[in-house]
Amino acid sequence: MIREYATVTDVKGPLVFVRHGGEVAYNELVEIRYPSGETRKGQVLETRKELAIVQVFGSTARLDLEKTRVKFLGETFKIGVGDMLGRVFNGVGEPMDGMPPIVAEDELDINGYPINPYARKEPSDFIQTGISAIDGMNTLVRGQKLPIFSASGLPHNDLAAQIARQAKVRGKEEEFAVVFAAMGITHEEAMFFKRDFEENGTLEKAVLFLNLANDPSVERLIAPRMALTTAEYLAFELGYHVLVLLTDMTNYCETLREISSSRNEVPGRRGYPGYMYTDLASIYERAGCVEGRKGTVTQLSILTMPGDDITHPIPDLTGYITEGQIVLSRDLYKAGVSPPIDVLPSLSRLMNNGIGKGKTREDHKELSSQVYAAYAEGRDLRSLSAVVGEEALSADDKRYLKFADRFEREYVMQSETKDRSVEETLDLAWSLLSDLPEGSLKRVRREYVDRYMKRKV
Repeated sequence: MIREYATVTDVKGPLVFVRHGGEVAYNELVEIRYPSGETRKGQVLETRKELAIVQVFGSTARLDLEKTRVKFLGETFKIGVGDMLGRVFNGVGEPMDGMPPIVAEDELDINGYPINPYARKEPSDFIQTGISAIDGMNTLVRGQKLPIFSASGLPHNDLAAQIARQAKVRGKEEEFAVVFAAMGITHEEAMFFKRDFEENGTLEKAVLFLNLANDPSVERLIAPRMALTTAEYLAFELGYHVLVLLTDMTNYCETLREISSSRNEVPGRRGYPGYMYTDLASIYERAGCVEGRKGTVTQLSILTMPGDDITHPIPDLTGYITEGQIVLSRDLYKAGVSPPIDVLPSLSRLMNNGIGKGKTREDHKELSSQVYAAYAEGRDLRSLSAVVGEEALSADDKRYLKFADRFEREYVMQSETKDRSVEETLDLAWSLLSDLPEGSLKRVRREYVDRYMKRKV
């Protein structure tokens, strides 16, 4: 039921306070008509007895308390879905590619519906990204939610674009799509992704939602839900395997904090609202595989850690919800290593589901464990040599030190156009291990050493 009121009592930033007749629902869609005739969309953020708090998707600068009219539409925010591939939309789903609106085959609530835990299928299909530090050490699995923990100035956008360009499930020809949502990014960053998608042909199988830095900040709360609703439609209705890229989740959380402050809520850690964990979970948990459905939704979310602090509330809460993390290192980037993936704090909790015989190779699990241990030893010795000098190290210690340097320069470091197969990644790892004393290879069984190790003569 549509109701209209001219009872705006207050305005605080993007929030409008409206007195009503008592029949307003949480998340209800609203239309605000300014005295000039201009209209804006909004959404009910909270309702208290006869007072509704509405977040406006746009500026409230010219809003007149006495003459502005607010119409409650009796429905939640929905997106029309249909032939969306190849299209570019703004943060609230309006076309910004110069083309007409799509002909909607259905309208879906952007808040989605929880996947029944009983219907969830355990992810198990290995996704080959062509990036050794991911494929070999922190494997991505179809249906997984795996964030990229980055920092300002690091090449996380380049890494995300490379994954979108190269990701594949080997030996299978299947319908694949990319859904990209940008929240508060610069025009330059938006053009980078759009150009990259166009040049490699990915745009034909992609849907972009762009909320730029100069767009209304509250649209950042809508954009990821628009993208995920689109991804769920493509995956579970049309049978696509969808890769969702969300950037930057830090901007999303800053908007949560801004709105929480406007509502005079009691702040939690570092001023962020106490419900931020639940809010983030409502986004991250929309990735997965469903029994009886052909399609899947795999989610890669990028967040820039404020102050390079991995204990900050945003990465901290994200790590609790998601299935691991890919961590980018400023020290590696300063040393000229790109992509600067630090494999030691990185983790893929579903890695063991997607590797092994018949998926990647039988030696994968033990080999990655051995490489991890050797690299950790080399990193420790690098710190020690900085104190006592390299000449104080033993011959075996120097071999581990050399291994750590080669691992970063030859294994982690690779060009943006280099697409390595998983066999190339694993063979490269064996080549690096060949520099170590053979007796130190205690995490791989002897038969794998004999089969795959090609020692130098």
